[in-house]
Amino acid sequence: MQQIINFLIRNKNNILFLLLLSVSLFLTIQSHSYQKSKFISSANFVSGGIYSWTSNINTYFNLEEYNLRLLEENQRLRTRLATYEDSLEIKDFTDTSSYEGSYIFRASEVINNNYAKVDNYLTLKSGSREGIERDMGVVTSKGIVGIVENVSPNYSTVISILNSNSRINAQLKKSNHFGTLVWNGEDPNVVQLIDVPAIAPVTKGDTIITGGRSLIFPKGIPIGDIIDYELDQSESYYTINIGLFNDMTNLGYVYIIENTAQEEIKELQNITKDE
Repeated sequence: MQQIINFLIRNKNNILFLLLLSVSLFLTIQSHSYQKSKFISSANFVSGGIYSWTSNINTYFNLEEYNLRLLEENQRLRTRLATYEDSLEIKDFTDTSSYEGSYIFRASEVINNNYAKVDNYLTLKSGSREGIERDMGVVTSKGIVGIVENVSPNYSTVISILNSNSRINAQLKKSNHFGTLVWNGEDPNVVQLIDVPAIAPVTKGDTIITGGRSLIFPKGIPIGDIIDYELDQSESYYTINIGLFNDMTNLGYVYIIENTAQEEIKELQNITKDE
């Protein structure tokens, strides 16, 4: 103990300097948006490299399950293609997407995934060099995952749907009644759909999908099935518990969605607001 005290006394000036430097850097980053963005990008780069190394190990042990998912998805795509071939001439068929609007799907690898906290994030091995930007949706072949928040040249972080700040438009598949998808921080396999009007035809086992009322996710991406539901005290709105199709505790590869019409729609909406 005495040696530690002597060490602190001998190096008190250096320790004080490092302490003051750390405080000044923290205050600079917090008060200046440019420095803050640079710090976030640098942090993403460093943590991304570490996550990438550990992800390679995890991927190796989960290859069998990932391959099974790919086989299932290929089977669905082949079935859909066969249906189109029966109903359309191939020469006239230019868009195999079943979603309204214009979207681009980019594949990426999950190199870090949190699901045990209240506010969970993922890290993807794709960044601005691959065309990834903030506010892009992230999904798998089974359902939605989250929304891109920060991007560096080679990596990006995603706000998981298992995050108390996550708010995603969703609706009943069998009707146009919609609400807001949130998470109460408890079960990573169950999320909640709130503010659904009491007039909506809610039934256990019904499917919940994305509502398409935002510029992030197209309408119709699956989310999960209704487990149970209850009315609020005013008996005006439902709170619905949804069992996720995705296993959010085991994500290997995802798709990042770009809405190519997003900027045009935003510009039009801004013009309308100004008027």
